Amino acid sequence: MKILHVIPSISFVRGGPSQAVLEMVKALCNSGVEAEIVTTNDNGLELLDVPLGKCTYYQKVPVWFFPRFSPSIHSLREFAFSREFTTWLWQNVHNYDLLHIHAIFSYASTAAMAIARLKGVPYIVRPLGQLCEWSLQQSARKKQIYLQLIEKANLNYSQYIHFTSAQEQQEASRLNLTSPSFILPHGVAIPNNIPNARQRLQQHLKLPTDEPIILFLSRLHPKKGLDYLIPALGKLSDYRFTLVLAGAGSPEYETEVKSLLVSHGIQNRTHFTGFVKGEMKDLLMQGADLFTLTSYSENFGVAVMEALAAGVSVVVTPGVAVADMVKQNYLGYVAEFDVAAIASAIQQALNHPQEAKEMGDRARKLILENYTWDSIASKLISVYQDIVSKTHKNPAFLERGASR
Repeated sequence: MKILHVIPSISFVRGGPSQAVLEMVKALCNSGVEAEIVTTNDNGLELLDVPLGKCTYYQKVPVWFFPRFSPSIHSLREFAFSREFTTWLWQNVHNYDLLHIHAIFSYASTAAMAIARLKGVPYIVRPLGQLCEWSLQQSARKKQIYLQLIEKANLNYSQYIHFTSAQEQQEASRLNLTSPSFILPHGVAIPNNIPNARQRLQQHLKLPTDEPIILFLSRLHPKKGLDYLIPALGKLSDYRFTLVLAGAGSPEYETEVKSLLVSHGIQNRTHFTGFVKGEMKDLLMQGADLFTLTSYSENFGVAVMEALAAGVSVVVTPGVAVADMVKQNYLGYVAEFDVAAIASAIQQALNHPQEAKEMGDRARKLILENYTWDSIASKLISVYQDIVSKTHKNPAFLERGASR
């Protein structure tokens, strides 16, 4: 069984969903599936320095990179058009039993669905939360036109739509898509344990040993709710804490965030690390006392799961799809999307550090037992085998999308 994963970018700057594809394919390969990725050399404002037009090992995963069209106009650059990608996929798609396509409203994903339809190759789609209400409200008119003219037919022709949470599936149901769907969450890459992580992080940040560390680690983007988190922390002037903002965004938005810190009086209590990865990311995750993500909308919440895997309790808002899991298993605090409610949840964690620690210990155990990439890959393989088997036994199985 040979599976091709299609995604516009696997750059670190594109956040958790792009990194999840690398981990997903790595786990599939380790399980004996012949899986590869095809993508562009997108790296946000820049381009990745990678070999183009041939299969190369990137982060221990077989990847085909093709050049992204890079005009000065932001919206065109973000669309990630690649003529070379199109030519290669048209010529090679028949070499794969199934395509697993990640993202919509982007050239690589849209082109891959169209080519697979024309060539009669089955595919499934993981929309990365782009069918959720908040996402569809951004550039709403443009997305509605794109959806009605192009993407709805592509989605309806897919063998399945792959959602990562029940919340994502429920929000997408309003669109009345006819393709069946399944829910399978992201796995979590379990990092090596760092001895004395909290002490080492406090030393790194030059903090007193009894200073609580509150961590935000994600892309710096308006959807992440920093305009709620920062004012909430500003209300806790009687509490000791240090906020670590780990992530990068557009220069304009980073300036906006820094202005928020100043206006709410916590600029001197905040460390801005910029984008982090590897050992520094692991140290932040394992050394923090509390992880926060007060997002408007997250179809899953990869960073939250990584924090839970590190044994750190969390404060999240209902827009984060894993909020129900956090609440049901007592892994942290779920605050209404309101400044006062978020401040109250953080206050609860700071007032009861032992309770927060017990939540973190429980979280790590749950993640290790249920959300490793190996366990997720095993379930995904069953989906692939079902589709490939039905396609081989009955080629008309592919035509079901045309009559939905």
